[in-house]
Amino acid sequence: MTLEEERIEEEKKIRQLQRIVDFACSVLQQQSMSLEEAQGMIAGVKKMALRLFPDKEETFDLIYGSRFRRILMERFPIL
Repeated sequence: MTLEEERIEEEKKIRQLQRIVDFACSVLQQQSMSLEEAQGMIAGVKKMALRLFPDKEETFDLIYGSRFRRILMERFPIL
C-alpha cells in the first residue's frame, strides 16, 4: 500500500468514526434511555473506535470523552 493509499484509508476511517460518534450523540440526546443504557452505548462506540484505531484509547477519551460527558450531564443532572 502506498503512502497516499494509507492516508486515504486513514481519512476514511476518521470519517466513519465521526459519523458513528455523531449518530450516538444524536441518539443519546433524543431517545429516552436509562443512564446504564447510555453508558453502554458510549462503551460500544468506544469499542468500535478502538477497532478502527487500536491503541488510541487515550486519544478517543481526549477527543470524544468530554462530548459524551457533557451529554450525560445534560440528560442525567445527578452526575
